[in-house]
Amino acid sequence: MGNPKGFIEVARKESGYRPVEERVDDYGEVEQTLNDKDRQLQASRCMDCGIPFCHWACPVSSKIPEWQDAVYKGDYALASKILHSTNSFPEFTGHVCPAPCEKSCVLAIHEEAVTIRENESSVVEKAFELGLIQPRIPKRRTGKKVAVIGSGPSGLSAADRLNQTGHSVTVFERDDAVGGLLRYGIPDFKLNKKTIDRRIKIFEAEGIEFRTNMSVGETVKGKDILKEFDSVVLAIGAMQARDLTIEGRDLEGVHFAMEFLKQQNKVNRGVDLDEPRISAKGKKVLVIGGGDTGSDCVGTSNRQKAVSVTQIEILPKPPKKRGPGNPWPYWPNQLKVSSSHEEGCERKWCLSTRRFIGKDGVVTGVEVAEVEWTNVDGKWQMAEKPETVHVIEADLVLLSMGFVHPVHEGVIKEFGLELDAGGNVKVNDQMATSKKGVFAVGDAASGASLVVRAIASGQSVVNGVNDFLAS
Repeated sequence: MGNPKGFIEVARKESGYRPVEERVDDYGEVEQTLNDKDRQLQASRCMDCGIPFCHWACPVSSKIPEWQDAVYKGDYALASKILHSTNSFPEFTGHVCPAPCEKSCVLAIHEEAVTIRENESSVVEKAFELGLIQPRIPKRRTGKKVAVIGSGPSGLSAADRLNQTGHSVTVFERDDAVGGLLRYGIPDFKLNKKTIDRRIKIFEAEGIEFRTNMSVGETVKGKDILKEFDSVVLAIGAMQARDLTIEGRDLEGVHFAMEFLKQQNKVNRGVDLDEPRISAKGKKVLVIGGGDTGSDCVGTSNRQKAVSVTQIEILPKPPKKRGPGNPWPYWPNQLKVSSSHEEGCERKWCLSTRRFIGKDGVVTGVEVAEVEWTNVDGKWQMAEKPETVHVIEADLVLLSMGFVHPVHEGVIKEFGLELDAGGNVKVNDQMATSKKGVFAVGDAASGASLVVRAIASGQSVVNGVNDFLAS
């Protein structure tokens, strides 16, 4: 702990975003960076607490006080080494993680948490700049071959750890490029895809093979994968979106959020679309769902020059600060205002969607009603207010209500995998599925969650795979 008074002498300072009027005209990353001196000062605010709640809250158990101290001392080599000891690609979490570590930072009691996420991102960028991150070629090979199906954060994490163990790892990706949700789910203005490409080049140099445009269970049979490989790790995510099966769902102009976001990321990448373009240009956009994916739809709609953007949520509006029943260091249930919201968006809460309204087969509006939430015997119940029924005009509706479970068609069905009550792939404590030699990680096994939890899940499968291959 280089400066025991850092948290007293230095105020929290965030890097902030590029000006709204500038960033809404492009898909460049909105977040700015601090200079090295400011970053070291921010790192000095870490108190090296007796109980590091930040470490406790981080799914990958990042050794935050240790690498913060290294940053303060300007030792980026050590900081990078510590970060990579618990995370295969801290630059991803440094960009897109909601930072549960910061929410549990002791300084968060006074809403002045250490800027952990930004510091993490800066460490990796500095390490790349200094040439500190180089391929780590495994010194020996076990002779075992492992297939990882899916190249999102859990798949890449599993592939990295299994490759470093010495197994020969091949990653299968159904899309034309590696990255999964990171590539085609998260907008470029939040994560520049060169960040992914840079890391993939290192993985390839380390011996990991990537096969794109291969959908296992469809264009490639799972039985053929089982013949070619000694073990299989499923990292296919939880991409079955929650739908609204109500009147008018088949109207033109009603789409899932991921259809919309994936298209724009492909356009940015220069990929020719093989389907009609979903565009918000000149339209009144309604986003149904108040989470991060909905926020991404808001930012993308603004960049496509929508006439207006409205986002609705069925739950009540969260408080601006923690409530009495939501104490530190737990995750704060409070209002989140993203960079996309700042760019222009009307937000509404406690609204239930009743039906889609259209003309000549095209959506023109959405009928909604206000709802009231009451606590009955410890359970929250919702009731519509009939007198509040009204229509929100919209000619593009984006459904962003989360994901329910992995897509069952394809490899899950072909392997005949047992599912849990939520429709996710059922696994044991070693991440093994009901089929011998097949493991499942990330959202496919847990349901939709955070990128950092997916990374942790990918890391945790290594012991199970090793034990199976050694048996």
